[in-house]
Amino acid sequence: MGTPKPLLEWHGMPLIEYQIFSLYDSGVDDVLAVLGDEAEEVSQVVDMTPSRWVINPDYEQGKTTSIKKGLISIHPNAQAIMLLAVDQPRTSEIVSQVLNAHVAKGALITSPRYQGHGGHPLIFDGSLKPELERITEDKQGLREVFEAHRKDVLELAIDDPMVRLDLNTPEAYEEAKRLYKA
Repeated sequence: MGTPKPLLEWHGMPLIEYQIFSLYDSGVDDVLAVLGDEAEEVSQVVDMTPSRWVINPDYEQGKTTSIKKGLISIHPNAQAIMLLAVDQPRTSEIVSQVLNAHVAKGALITSPRYQGHGGHPLIFDGSLKPELERITEDKQGLREVFEAHRKDVLELAIDDPMVRLDLNTPEAYEEAKRLYKA
């Protein structure tokens, strides 16, 4: 991408800052950023927000290592665990919709959907923390927990393609900036 993803500009600020404030604006109580590549530079941005951060020195071994590093640092009695990658920008309205549905329905897992396809953020009930702590890249990470509880997943239809947005290439980033006037 030419620069660390968390530092990409999104609506006039670094993407990680946008994500953190979007989460807080939606009603999330506590935000924990798990930093990997360029952690020192990214932490300077995170330090300007009310969130906390931890460093995952094993980030090159896959996303599951970052999820597990974050799980160690959250409150042991967290009622819900929301996961959202920095390269998946979401508005506070989308996050709020997912969060409110999860709470209102008492869901075990909540997955936003756009036109039948899964999106993010995912929310897991706090009771699933031990299962989440055991995920591995070899066993498909979160998908293993998701599939083990498939019948208990609240699939929340959201009529906004942003729930599927993922900035994995420079082209996807430029297109998303154009589409979302970011």
